[in-house]
Amino acid sequence: MAAGRHEVTVNGTARSLAGTDPATSALDFLRAQGLTGAKEGCAEGECGACAVLVLRPDGVGRGGAGADGGTDGSDGTAGADLGRSRWTGVNACLVPAAALDGQEVLTAEGLGTPDALHPVQHELAVRGGSQCGYCTPGFVCAMAAEYYRGDRHPHAVPDREHGPNGFDLHALSGNLCRCTGYRPIRDAAFALGAPEAGDPLASRATHPPPAAPPSRLEGASGAFERATDLSRLLTLLREHPDAVLVAGATDWGVEVNLRGARARLAVGIDRVHELRALHVGHDAVEIGASLTLSEVGRALAGRVPLLDQLLPQFASPLIRNGATLGGNLATASPVGDAAPALLALEADVVLACAGGERTVPLSGYFTGYRRTVRRPDEVIRAVRIPLPLSGVTAFHKVAKRRFDDISSVAAGIALDVRDGVVAKARIGLGGVAATPVRALATEAALEGRPWTAEVVRAAAQVMGREGTPIDDHRASAAYRSAMLGTALLRLHAEADPSLAPAVAP
Repeated sequence: MAAGRHEVTVNGTARSLAGTDPATSALDFLRAQGLTGAKEGCAEGECGACAVLVLRPDGVGRGGAGADGGTDGSDGTAGADLGRSRWTGVNACLVPAAALDGQEVLTAEGLGTPDALHPVQHELAVRGGSQCGYCTPGFVCAMAAEYYRGDRHPHAVPDREHGPNGFDLHALSGNLCRCTGYRPIRDAAFALGAPEAGDPLASRATHPPPAAPPSRLEGASGAFERATDLSRLLTLLREHPDAVLVAGATDWGVEVNLRGARARLAVGIDRVHELRALHVGHDAVEIGASLTLSEVGRALAGRVPLLDQLLPQFASPLIRNGATLGGNLATASPVGDAAPALLALEADVVLACAGGERTVPLSGYFTGYRRTVRRPDEVIRAVRIPLPLSGVTAFHKVAKRRFDDISSVAAGIALDVRDGVVAKARIGLGGVAATPVRALATEAALEGRPWTAEVVRAAAQVMGREGTPIDDHRASAAYRSAMLGTALLRLHAEADPSLAPAVAP
């Protein structure tokens, strides 16, 4: 196995990783280098004070695309590098420094200087959006990622969340400080123009990102190895069944920071090419387990509407730029947002080991609180969603904050309504049991019945009794039950009226 370079390019300068412990976060590594703009606020990826930019591939294409780029429904493969890069905002407090071996990182210090401010820094300064200064560098990096977004174009009809310059304010939803008020920050974002010709950072994004060869870093706490092919990954799992698999580290990074967790061997799987493919065929959509949620959203581009409803509610862009479907299912959290939607989509989990692959329905994947059927020598290779999709879908999430929060309860709903009758119902629930569950009784209460307000009200009462919700610091059991029924009533109220049975004159 190649040893890797054991260095990371930061603001254009190579910085050695030699002597860096594998448990060291990118944030601590950068601050030890004297780059103290990025700060630690929450140490769990919520506040965005630690945000930096990493150069990532901008090339997860659409599976099943024809020569003109349009989806034609034929078998296809996506995930190949299309020759461009994207400056991607991430939470440096979560990413292991070892995972950045050979990569390019940009901090707020690398965007501009006091004598030559970057446009983002300038607009924040002159419009009073610099706040107390603690969180500002994180805002600067998240705003710069949106500034350099290649498909950012003037917005035809500006609204409260999209500026006339095409700036999407959701890009800042992972930066939580608002001590100057949000308006100056919004004004700064909406005042940004396009990068000037010759902007070196914009020019860099027109070329491929740095390669990510296999690498290994060892230290007092253990070792971190980046695998780049499935064969090596499965060998490591066979030899080290207690190895921790790390894609975006949005879960593992929290364990390391807040609970002092350490691993004798952590295996980086975010560049395993077999886990980064996306296929759209005639009978299924297959999503590689190590594609980030941001990549999945861009690649599918509306192909799976229920995921389009899920993804904007999944944490923040800074988290979605690292989090993966494989990681979300592997943690088996009963409040993980992906599982309810994927249960409604009747998804399968494709598990791979040295002896081959097996496919497990997601409805049979969870066995208990944070337990699954996945063996220590197995890795989630992909999530497979069967086609065709149901025509009426919804993802409802109840949380204390609209964005960037863990759900108190979540429901994914997918219905086939034909001639005003519910032909099929699939409903996944989170936050109401020790595992994500299917709402089987509610499905039975809907199937074969007319899609009417009366039937839906009756089914909503059944749905309110699904699962075994508990009282905790996020919500009471009674509140969770009430919200379940409300989700179904809301879907009916918002659904296309043409789906309802015809009323005789």
